Amino acid sequence: MGTAITSDDLPLFNSFAELPPAFYTRLMPTPLPAPYFVAASANAAALVGLDAAELANDDLVAVFTGNKVPPRAKPLSAVYSGHQFGVWAGQLGDGRAIVMGELKGPSGPMELQLKGAGLTPYSRMGDGRAVLRSSIREFLCSEAMAALGVPTTRALIVTGSDQGVLRETVESAAVVTRMAPSFVRFGSFEHWFYRDKPEELRTLADYVIQTFYPELAGDENPYKSLLAEVTRRTAHLMAHWQAVGFMHGVMNTDNMSILGLTLDYGPFGFMEAFNSGHICNHTDQQGRYSYANQPQIGHWNCFALGQALLPLIGSVEDTEDALEIYRPEFGRRMDELLHAKLGLTTFSEDDSALFDAMFKLMQDNHVDFTLFFRQLGNLRVDNLGNDTVIRDLFIDRVAFDTWAVAYRERLRAENSDDCVRKQAMDRSNPKFVLRNYLAQIAIEKAQQKDYSEVARLLAVLEKPFDEQPGNEHYAALPPDWASHLEVSCSS
Repeated sequence: MGTAITSDDLPLFNSFAELPPAFYTRLMPTPLPAPYFVAASANAAALVGLDAAELANDDLVAVFTGNKVPPRAKPLSAVYSGHQFGVWAGQLGDGRAIVMGELKGPSGPMELQLKGAGLTPYSRMGDGRAVLRSSIREFLCSEAMAALGVPTTRALIVTGSDQGVLRETVESAAVVTRMAPSFVRFGSFEHWFYRDKPEELRTLADYVIQTFYPELAGDENPYKSLLAEVTRRTAHLMAHWQAVGFMHGVMNTDNMSILGLTLDYGPFGFMEAFNSGHICNHTDQQGRYSYANQPQIGHWNCFALGQALLPLIGSVEDTEDALEIYRPEFGRRMDELLHAKLGLTTFSEDDSALFDAMFKLMQDNHVDFTLFFRQLGNLRVDNLGNDTVIRDLFIDRVAFDTWAVAYRERLRAENSDDCVRKQAMDRSNPKFVLRNYLAQIAIEKAQQKDYSEVARLLAVLEKPFDEQPGNEHYAALPPDWASHLEVSCSS
């Protein structure tokens, strides 16, 4: 056996810390009393060359709570600004997150950011802390989204402390260590644009291009190319969200990743009874970030980024040209994902009508999003007798039968093989997603110091497309009490 890694051994470095001091504040995290291990992700640990089993030792628990700073760490909190619910909010910044540094792994460097590590100069009216409830939700959803194939930040470890934190009630403190190649946001660029600081704007853009988009550095207008590539990635991200029924809840520009990753898990939710207007954040009273609005808000946010990059790009025409790829890229990726979800291997001009009819049917009958698509893989082209399970998801079974006739005709047109199609559909349609009630059960047990359900649920979510005999209850419809669950920006 090898020697266990210690905090002194962590080969941390910090490329963001090489930027001028205006971009961040160097500071130490604020310790929490008597921290303890809650959960860790082996898959995330492997990305930075760590062994998840070692993360539970007291030395690394202290590091990932912020109680101990490794020798090579350069802890800092970044400044940024942003539009919140469509309104310019001015300076924001890492109000409770501290980047300890980066670790190199098989796929490249990843920043380690401690969320809930204490007050920073950007905390505004906050206390710099996170609570166990929201930390577990972010931990589980980060790893669930990665397993679903959705671009996302990752979550390495959750640690807790019995120190009280006041939210709607007093809750216990926690820290979730999340990872990404970079946590630079759209709002990081807006910050310098609205402060009329062109040199800082250029410095940040050059850092992002050189570090994360080096293939763009030699382009005639690398800043235009940067905007186009971020716009493309954002369009694809929105398509992925829509295809798995994920709702972010707070798509502010300070929550949008310059790398096209799902960033900042707050009041998120996965669609259950289908309603395109569903709002997963109960503080979003206007429904700006509803499921149906996510694609157009993604576009709006790219325009906000384009505005910020305009001084570097040089002309409105070039900026608009870079942004024009959003709609076709979203449409193309969404079309590909829907074809895969329905097991279609060819494309027809009439497919959009088939998809629209399907979503209207789901809306009219409040059909569970995840169960519908998973069960659809069991449909047979020439055997109507096996439709019982999926028909029972619908109030209007006759309406489903009518749609199924058109769907079967479409499958016959491409000579679809039932077995081959089901295998392909099961790789596109997860059986397991992080339903709010599943997270709530794990959270309530964790609040009683029983972290076993967090680990069990993580193991299920890491293999969302597998049948997992014995774990069927994790794929069940939510119980009646789950309808009363609400999530908000409070964490």
